[in-house]
Amino acid sequence: MSRYDYYRYFEPTKPISTDEGIKAKSKRGAFVKNWWATRWIKALERLLDAGRLRRGRSYARKGQVLSIEETKSGVVAKVQGSQKRPYKVTIDIDTLNNAQWEKVIDVLAEQAIFTAQLLAGEMPNEIEEAFEAAGVGLFPERKSELVTNCSCPDWANPCKHVAAVHYILGEQFDEDPFLLFRLRGRSQEQILEALRARRAEDAGLEDDIDDIEDTVTPLDETIGNFWEMQQPPQAQFKTTIKPPITPFPVLKRLGQPTFLNEDLLKTLGPAYEAITESAIAVAFGDELEDEQS
Repeated sequence: MSRYDYYRYFEPTKPISTDEGIKAKSKRGAFVKNWWATRWIKALERLLDAGRLRRGRSYARKGQVLSIEETKSGVVAKVQGSQKRPYKVTIDIDTLNNAQWEKVIDVLAEQAIFTAQLLAGEMPNEIEEAFEAAGVGLFPERKSELVTNCSCPDWANPCKHVAAVHYILGEQFDEDPFLLFRLRGRSQEQILEALRARRAEDAGLEDDIDDIEDTVTPLDETIGNFWEMQQPPQAQFKTTIKPPITPFPVLKRLGQPTFLNEDLLKTLGPAYEAITESAIAVAFGDELEDEQS
């Protein structure tokens, strides 16, 4: 999804409203790809019967969700039903309070991998366990945490119109996992800022800066060999290269381009793998040969 498409979907002050509606990308089979989006869909499936779920999927795939607007408490949407006037759907999710978020940040700050993955725009596989360790849930676990409403005359709640919006949201979670955080009360920037502050505090940043300043050699003592290659201090650290948890994360985040008929991953995946192998060989060629011999 492009940045333009993102703001068409979720800019709070500009809900989208089109004649064609928001058609789901999924045409058949599984509706979403990533585990966090799947968890969202499963939360819906616990609340609806099979018939309404089936009609909700059909509505989503036909483009009968006309608009979605992200709000402070959840989302507001318009869904075209059997009547001329679209129905108004609201999905409200309980946000975590400040104390709960502080506990979550404490747990996330304990492992640098969380900060690294979140900074890279990825949803860590263990993020749900981190929330549970803090005594809260990332996903709504009880019906009281997920309040839905629709202006249609259907007596059941959630109805098929709510289900259609829920499925479209699931696809948006695929593209933007941080929508989950925003619906729970914190943006990506707020979480990362809190993590940086917490890790800097725990690491004693001021002491580290003092130590670095003490190890800097004055310029007048190195002017004679200033242009010569020096052994960097970080060379003493052991470097470990590991494959990403999600293969081809950049390609998957960009998504399938509309101008390409062939599958993006099948087309560019082999090239990415070859480039990765070449880069590792150039950077660690001698070490790899030593390990193999």
